[in-house]
Amino acid sequence: MKRVGYKKGIHIGLTLYSVGAIFFWPSAKFEKYGGFVGSTFVIGCGLSTLEVAANSYISVLGSPQYAAARLNFSQGFQGVASFAGPLIAARWFFTGANATSLGTVQWVYLAVAGLGIVLNILFLYVASIFHRSHFVTFFSFATLPEITEDALVEEMQDAGIQDDQGPFWKQYHCIFGFVAQTAYVGAQVGVAAFAVNFFIDQGVGISPPKASDLFSFCQITFTVGRFVGVVILNFVDPALLLAIYAFFCSLFSLLISQLPGYGGVGCLFALFFFESICYPCIFTLGTKNLGRYTKKGSGLIVMGYIAMMLYAIGLVIDQARKNGFTIRNRDELSKKKAALENNALTANEIATSDTPQEKSGSREFLGEV
Repeated sequence: MKRVGYKKGIHIGLTLYSVGAIFFWPSAKFEKYGGFVGSTFVIGCGLSTLEVAANSYISVLGSPQYAAARLNFSQGFQGVASFAGPLIAARWFFTGANATSLGTVQWVYLAVAGLGIVLNILFLYVASIFHRSHFVTFFSFATLPEITEDALVEEMQDAGIQDDQGPFWKQYHCIFGFVAQTAYVGAQVGVAAFAVNFFIDQGVGISPPKASDLFSFCQITFTVGRFVGVVILNFVDPALLLAIYAFFCSLFSLLISQLPGYGGVGCLFALFFFESICYPCIFTLGTKNLGRYTKKGSGLIVMGYIAMMLYAIGLVIDQARKNGFTIRNRDELSKKKAALENNALTANEIATSDTPQEKSGSREFLGEV
């Protein structure tokens, strides 16, 4: 970002995103797993570049007072896609014969690539409608300005702010912003990843399809929270609002771990709501008044996504509980054979039980097995 600037960074991100999506077509056509992995990597490079450039550009493009509100508003549409995309795909693209076919994947990613190209072109010029004399001219184009770090430094100096003096590692609010963003992203991804399992395990008769629907409703709650946050942030200081929301996130996390049944389900919905504004507020607070370090600080805070490792750790733990992952080497065939023999022995004991109490106890034991 320091070398090419915000606007070119956005173009590069959208281009990489489109290129990666296009290469999904031959990967699906020839059914090559390596092609899918490579295409996903290119898309990831595009998205990470776009994340750094667009978030920072939105923050500095306008009054600093409403930077958090602007970023919340723009990222609110990401929340719309988070629940609308899976619903559309499940209903129209991956049902019936399409469930086992890669043909629909080809068209989906081709459409995604086309959308990326269109956005890239539209970002070159932003359509504006303005009045000239007694008539209105439509489809007139106004280019977005490039904002340099020198301009940001000059703006800070005019206001008498010297916060960017000294080395980058002494910009403590940015360093702490990185730590906060890492912790938040790890928590958010972990909660979202295991939400469906949580619904099913509550013991209130929630089936896997219903659990998936509830998770979609949680994403809707998250999106609503983003747009509600936009309104609140016009009147409340972002740091104060972030502290309040973070307190309720901690509170509802504790309640989720303690309350059974629908109480835990309701608290999970509340947690999704209070998670909503955290990422944009942490980003804008962490990059505030960085001056010549603004672009470098933006890149550092976006690196908070390394917290995805926490999600990977959670997957390992989940697989270990299901005996799908072990540290020690073992003979799986012998273990499965022994389990079958134990099940057969237990079933035989049920058949030969003399009393109803023994039969009931044996059935309960078999159910646990």
